[in-house]
Amino acid sequence: MSSQTQELDSAKTPPTKEVVPPAPQVGAKAPVHPNLAFPTDRPTVIVFLRHCGCPFAEKTFKNLTSLSTQYHEVNFIAVSHSSPEATERWVVQVGGNWDVNVVVDYERELYMQWGLGVSNTWHVFSPLTLYKTLKLAKDEHIFNRNNESGSRWQTSGAFAVDADGVVRWAKVAASADDVPDLDAALTSLGVKVKPKPPPEPRTDGFL
Repeated sequence: MSSQTQELDSAKTPPTKEVVPPAPQVGAKAPVHPNLAFPTDRPTVIVFLRHCGCPFAEKTFKNLTSLSTQYHEVNFIAVSHSSPEATERWVVQVGGNWDVNVVVDYERELYMQWGLGVSNTWHVFSPLTLYKTLKLAKDEHIFNRNNESGSRWQTSGAFAVDADGVVRWAKVAASADDVPDLDAALTSLGVKVKPKPPPEPRTDGFL
């Protein structure tokens, strides 16, 4: 399949699932599924990605992998709805998974269980989202990659779950560019967030 065909396929609305339930609320038990196990000796931060190739999925995943190397007392999971082959290639392209457990949910059963359904045109193509896409490319050199598999319409989200399986923080993306605050997820689990190093000075354009 050509890259152009793959991109066109990603723009098609995915098949309608059953009625998507609301996302789990803070204080509720996390949904249980045989393909998604949580450890009982440490908390978990779980991220449901947009399609592999999305620049905001890449930024979110890089944020997650960075945290996974700093907070070994936390379990980190990334869920992809792209195919296993496309997910594996994409993970390598964006720098590897480090200490993040990558789960492929090609049929989007986990997405549905966690209240993450199909979005709308404004969610994906609003002027602000398009602006942030360009800004991400300019500021962080994260660009749209070839989308081999997955849907642009799938909503992303992130959750923090404690060692007892209780949701302590929840964030359903309000738009395609909505990158979750994973520091807030850690804080909700009682983890002391380490100070961030100062950003490197820019050498292009205006300071």
